[in-house]
Order: sequence, then structure tokens, then C-alpha cells
Amino acid sequence: MLLWIIIFSILGSIGAVAGAALFLVFPESMRKMLVPSLISYATGTLLGAAFLGMIPASLEQAPAIMVMASVLAGMVLFFVLEKFVLWRHCHEDECEMHGRAGPLILIGDAFHNFVDGVVIAAAFLTSIPLGMVTAFAVIAHEVPQEIGDFAILLDNGYSRTKAFILNSLSAAATLPGAVAAYFWLSEVSQVMPFILALSAASFIYIAVADLIPGLHRQTAFAAAIRQLILLLAGIGTITFFHFGG
Repeated sequence: MLLWIIIFSILGSIGAVAGAALFLVFPESMRKMLVPSLISYATGTLLGAAFLGMIPASLEQAPAIMVMASVLAGMVLFFVLEKFVLWRHCHEDECEMHGRAGPLILIGDAFHNFVDGVVIAAAFLTSIPLGMVTAFAVIAHEVPQEIGDFAILLDNGYSRTKAFILNSLSAAATLPGAVAAYFWLSEVSQVMPFILALSAASFIYIAVADLIPGLHRQTAFAAAIRQLILLLAGIGTITFFHFGG
């Protein structure tokens, strides 16, 4: 059973990254045109995953006050983390630093992928067919998210190679999550709603503090309509995989 869990956890994480990495084969000129659109789409997937997936799942497993307090604490934590990144890169009172979303998106993804591993393990411990279906559902759910993450990292100045390596390392958190759940499922299940809440906080913070302000720099009406449509498409994609898939 542990072997099944390990194999499909790897497929669930690396499979999603590999699917999203197809984006990197596009020529640079095409990627420059696609990145702003994918940032809008990524904003929608981040908000959709947080509000439609992670927070509701947390509320099913823990009291609402504890879950929402964890989300609030997570947002404060990521504010502090972002300030730390700024302090490390800037020594002036006021500093405009681009690319600060990169480290945060990787940390948030690591949380999220760890939880994916826990979910895959729990499904396999119920039945092998359910485990397989869950692993493939993780791939389907993560591909649009990873595409958006690649877009964010590239927009933040990461090279294609660095973006791929760092995203793969973040995705690899699925495996320790699955193995930990296999050996300590009862203990992990007690903290899982709070891991989910912290993941939700990171996604909300990144979308609201880092991505949406960048979208507002494009003020043309056509650009605004395109951003709104793609943001709603991102939310719609998450909605489909959570409720319609």
C-alpha cells in the first residue's frame, strides 16, 4: 500500500508540474504576450482554491472561529515574510521591489502540495481505486494552478530553468505529506484543517497583495475586461474540478 501511495503521490505532483511546464516551450515573444493573461487567470485560481476548496474543507473539520483565526494569522505571517524579503533586498525607507511574490507562491504551494499528499494517502487507505482517482484529480486540479505559478515566477524575473526547478521542489512536498499521513494519519488529520487554512491565507495574500495591484497598472478598458474574464475563468476552473469534475 505504501508503494502505491508513493507512486501516485509522485505522479500527482510531478505530473502536474510536467503538464504546466509545456508552457515553457513557447518562444519568449509568445510567453511575453501570454504572461499578463495568465497572471489574471492565476489570480482567479488562487482565490478559487482558497475560498471554494481550502477554507470550506477546513470548516468541515474544525470550528469556524479556529479556522478563520488561522487564516488571519496566516495572512499576518505572510505579511511579515514579505517584509523580510523586502528588508533583505532593499536598504531604503521606501523601496519598489518587483518579484517578491515568487518566494511566497513557492511557500504557499509547498503547503498546498503537502495537503494533497495527505489527501492521496487517505484515499488509498480507504481503497486503491479511490486513491488512483484522487491522484488523477490532484493532477487535473493542479495543472491550471501550476501554469499560473509558472507565469508568476517568469513575470517576477525567474528564468525558465529556475522556475521549473523551484516549482518541482515545491511540488515534491506531496511525497512527505503522503508518507506522513500513511504512518501518522490520526495525528495529521488533527492539524490538517489548520494546514489548509494557512495554505488558503497564502493564496489570498498573494492574489490580493501582489497580483491584483499589478493588474490595476493596466487601465485600458479592453485590458480590464480581459482581466475580469480570465480571473472568472480561473475561478470557474477551480469550481469545475471541485464540484463538477
